[in-house]
Amino acid sequence: MCGIAGIHNRGNEPGPAREAALRAMTGCLAHRGPDSHGLFFDRHLALGHRRLAILDLSEAGAQPMTSADGRYTLALNGEIYNHIVLRQELGTQDWRGHSDTETVLAAFCRWQPEQVLERLRGMFALALWDAHESVLLLARDRMGEKPLYYADMGDTLLFASELKALRAHPAFPPDIDRDAVAAYLRRSCVPAPLTIYAGARKLLPGHFLRLTSAGLGRPEPYWSLREVVERGERAPFSGGPDQALDELDRLLREAVQGQMLSDVPLGALLSGGIDSSLVAAIMRAEHSGVVRTFTVGSDDPAYDESGPARAVARHLGTEHTELRVRPRDALGLVPLLADIYDEPFADASQLPTRLICALTREHVTVCLSGDGGDELFAGYNRHVWAPGLWRRLRCFPAPLRRALAALIRAVPPCRMDAAFGFFSPLLPGRLRQRTPGQKLHKLAQALPASDQKELYALLASIWPDPATLLLQGREPFLPGADPALELSGGSFQRWMRFADTATYLPDDILVKVDRAAMSVSLETRAPYLDHKVAEFAWSLPDALLSEPGRGKLLLRRLLERYVPPELTERPKTGFGVPLGSWLRSELRPWAEELLAPQRLEREGFFRSAPIRAAWQEHLSGRADNEYRLWNILMFQSWLERWGGAPGEDFAS
Repeated sequence: MCGIAGIHNRGNEPGPAREAALRAMTGCLAHRGPDSHGLFFDRHLALGHRRLAILDLSEAGAQPMTSADGRYTLALNGEIYNHIVLRQELGTQDWRGHSDTETVLAAFCRWQPEQVLERLRGMFALALWDAHESVLLLARDRMGEKPLYYADMGDTLLFASELKALRAHPAFPPDIDRDAVAAYLRRSCVPAPLTIYAGARKLLPGHFLRLTSAGLGRPEPYWSLREVVERGERAPFSGGPDQALDELDRLLREAVQGQMLSDVPLGALLSGGIDSSLVAAIMRAEHSGVVRTFTVGSDDPAYDESGPARAVARHLGTEHTELRVRPRDALGLVPLLADIYDEPFADASQLPTRLICALTREHVTVCLSGDGGDELFAGYNRHVWAPGLWRRLRCFPAPLRRALAALIRAVPPCRMDAAFGFFSPLLPGRLRQRTPGQKLHKLAQALPASDQKELYALLASIWPDPATLLLQGREPFLPGADPALELSGGSFQRWMRFADTATYLPDDILVKVDRAAMSVSLETRAPYLDHKVAEFAWSLPDALLSEPGRGKLLLRRLLERYVPPELTERPKTGFGVPLGSWLRSELRPWAEELLAPQRLEREGFFRSAPIRAAWQEHLSGRADNEYRLWNILMFQSWLERWGGAPGEDFAS
């Protein structure tokens, strides 16, 4: 796990100026690689690397790494879990060490770039320079675990692991992209390939980009999630439930075993839920030594997961460490978020994620997580409830559904919570919810949907129509159905899982974890995102993944081989903090300043009236607008840090 940055000039930029720019870029990435710093210069290329040493801690693993013949130079961020297998395939070589970087470099010396990328099993973002052909290759892993940004500025191409490194180059234009702002308001993150800057792009997962003497090519896929999903639909797994269970067990054991490869201390994040408990259980089964687990607890019982995690850890016999999050701990992080995330990012679980990563880094350098289990194995509430909800909704005319939505919104969420709290002991466990009022208001937002995909979009949106309601100035372009998210067949649930895996997973979940972990120099690994596990998941029929009211059936059954179900079977809660109450109390002065109507109007992005109305509704308790407000507040906080001085015209 490291950070990479580079500058390619078609002309001849003066050496000292190019070196100074590269040092500024890599300096922004010191948190991603505190152990060492390497630079490489060729006629057209300046390539930098910040190293977090995980495999081969000696100088033999230092980067950028150049092949013995001088032709290829590689900078790699990430880990290649099958690199030992690749070394065996490459045969006898005069190896200088045992790092995965050296293995990948040798592979590029032997095979064509696309063949190498197809062989890699791991998470990575890389830059490969071919000095003989003057060709630069940039590539990103299949699922999008490692980030890679680039900016084409005519004669100069910049690329880096984080946006702040691009911005550190003196020629980078920091103009804000209003289309990206609109997309962010819907999703609480800026979706790829957009970035908050008009002049920069994210390389999509599973893609590579080639720069030759003819110029910069278009991003090309070497692996396609859509093809995997459609292939799984055409040729589904042919065995029964028991055979599927055995195969999933085998693949996850293989993935976990590969991801435990490390020359530094290693542990696991444990929430006590299905996904992380299964990862920790397999680690314990595959490792003869001590397995360390880490969890975060809250003094607010509604957000406290420490009890179930403690019970699972006790059953597995792990060495368990628990962090108690208090409001002052999380609130102290708020001013740092704009620096950690580089562009507006408003998944509120970024706060506990960063806190647990900081705790974990005090003990280990690498940790495994349960990320990806929800997307691949039907774990989100919408995967389970939305298909049946749509079958019922489409029987009612749109005016009636809009009227029902208005009735729901008329009841404050706190009153709904109180009513559900009274009846909760009478409900089955899977129907109990931590914040039922909030979820019913989210349902009200989705009731007017005209088709299934709009239902999904409304359920997944924070501000469903930001262009009309919130944004000042010109109407931004808001695309309709994304052709990249079209499938040739399959159920509505399968399509939702595909959309979540293609967008929500890499743009939100993996961004949240990567930036939170790397800000404290912690490497995270996700066994569910091993592409062999993912490809198997997409071959499974819906019936093996969910039943009415409950998802992740296969994962639950597999976990029962390791952990008694009573320790993990509970309603899905997510990884949250009591943000709504904090905004009414400790965070209120900070929020009031950022949401001041005069400030919003002066900055030129948002109309102040709807934001002020949402703020007043929230303060009064008539509505729970915590996520909508956090969405705006994170943009405002980012703008204060990166947009320029108040009063300037920020708009592009």
